[in-house]
Amino acid sequence: MPSSASAARRLSLRLSYNPAIVTVESPPSIARYSCVWPRLSRGGLSGWQQKIVTDYIEANLAEAVRLADMAQLVRLSPFHFARAFKQSFGVPPHRYHVGRRIARAKDMLADRDHSITAIARELGFAETSSFSSTFRRVTGTSPSDFRRARV
Repeated sequence: MPSSASAARRLSLRLSYNPAIVTVESPPSIARYSCVWPRLSRGGLSGWQQKIVTDYIEANLAEAVRLADMAQLVRLSPFHFARAFKQSFGVPPHRYHVGRRIARAKDMLADRDHSITAIARELGFAETSSFSSTFRRVTGTSPSDFRRARV
């Protein structure tokens, strides 16, 4: 007849079968090996590739940045570049580019010397309305409301 200690051990082994759950009853040796390891970050752009792409985007905020051009800079196909970019930055390349344009617009809106139309043109928007709608979609407020709130 098995002892109550071995029955408890079998029970705790059954309870700790799921590797995502470590039970208090499990022996220390089981608990040590049944933890869930953090997922290693694999893929993405390397450091030099991230620097080249971010410098290129910053230098060309006012222009339409093509995916193929950025992929060619870092020697990847457009498909692999788009996947690696999203893994590295958390957003697709176009959304990152738009976000950087809006961040620059926020800095420029703090200076009252620039009109909203001038800011829109300087950042490469064809119309003030397209700038305003993009700004509102990203920030949740219009450029003029944002400017008023900053003063």
